Amino acid sequence: MTIIAQHGELFILLACVFGFFMAWGVGANDVANAMGTSVGSKAITIRQAICIAIVFEFLGAWLAGGEVTATIRNGIIDPTLLSNEPQYLVYGMLSSLLAAAIWLMIASKQGWPVSTTHSVVGAIVGFAVAGLGPSSVQWSAIGQIVSSWVISPVIAGVIAFLLFRSIQSLIFENKDPLAAARRYVPGYMFLVGFIVAMVTLLKGLSHVGLNLSFTDALLWAMGVGAIITLLGILLERRITHEPRGGNRSSFTGVERIFGVLMMFTACAMAFAHGSNDVANAVGPLAAVVSIVNTHGQIGGNAALPWWILILGGGGIVFGLLTYGHRVIATVGTGITELTPSRGFAATLAAATTVVIASGTGLPISTTHTLVGAVLGVGLARGMQALNLRVLGTIVISWLVTLPAGAALSIIFFFMLKGMFG
Repeated sequence: MTIIAQHGELFILLACVFGFFMAWGVGANDVANAMGTSVGSKAITIRQAICIAIVFEFLGAWLAGGEVTATIRNGIIDPTLLSNEPQYLVYGMLSSLLAAAIWLMIASKQGWPVSTTHSVVGAIVGFAVAGLGPSSVQWSAIGQIVSSWVISPVIAGVIAFLLFRSIQSLIFENKDPLAAARRYVPGYMFLVGFIVAMVTLLKGLSHVGLNLSFTDALLWAMGVGAIITLLGILLERRITHEPRGGNRSSFTGVERIFGVLMMFTACAMAFAHGSNDVANAVGPLAAVVSIVNTHGQIGGNAALPWWILILGGGGIVFGLLTYGHRVIATVGTGITELTPSRGFAATLAAATTVVIASGTGLPISTTHTLVGAVLGVGLARGMQALNLRVLGTIVISWLVTLPAGAALSIIFFFMLKGMFG
């Protein structure tokens, strides 16, 4: 209690610096890989991706305000175990922020798409083991996280494979691909609106108390799907198609239609990401502010002041601007060559997997899901379309994320404990 009263302002300052660093890591890695399919398929430019991220990540983060880091609240550790030593939780949150941010910086520099959530979880596990002992960690929850390394990429990969095969058979293998696209693309447009609305309603807006039943969300999502279909048809009619000179120009026209769809998916996925992960990036910062402001009281929830969201949003945009291009290159071009139709299949498959996971309680990682979806699209074109060396590097980086975050967090925890007592 005395330590918090003595050093409260310094703790908040450190939390702001480390929180901005962590948000920078989210922008450099998580936001970048979410935009990777859209940029890699050339449906949007890197500048457009940044503009979309600025607007929709901010909107998503604002709607998600008030959430404390989900990894603690979901049972990784019990923060009330530290009620007698609240400064340990401050040290733990600070060390978790710094450890996760450093790992994200390393991964982003190498172009590895890793999970932000797993980085934070590994860091929290590290300080919990150091400060409370191994028995304080819910190891069953860690087991679920490890299982998500396999579950989410496999589900997304299968869905992406089936989606892209349907596009190939219904449109690209048709005698008149352009006419087939005009006939079948409205169905894919409905799927985009429906799936993304389900993602937002089930997983995104629950943070603001809008806890709809699955049936209500289904009805709302069908309505959104119908609206997106109408908007997509109107935009598709404005596309000027080149004179037909064989299948090649027909394919170009088809890809331009899917490029329109990718605009919708890029905006929607940025919003969904902001709703779910941006608040988590600044959650430990909110926890530190709450503990300092309440003079050491540890509650189950911590308010997320507006200035924290601004700080987090600024860090995310800065991260995307400075290092984001590296992860975008890996997801967008490193695994397999993407076109708008392939990118569309991958993004829609990733969103669908999030919906399935939300409805069934499966543990997933957005990053792993998207990489699995891109892999599925590549497999639909044959093994020769995949860069196995890049895939191997990505898998290794996933395996290293948890222990790397934990090891760094333990080091920083004892450093802070030694500095402040």
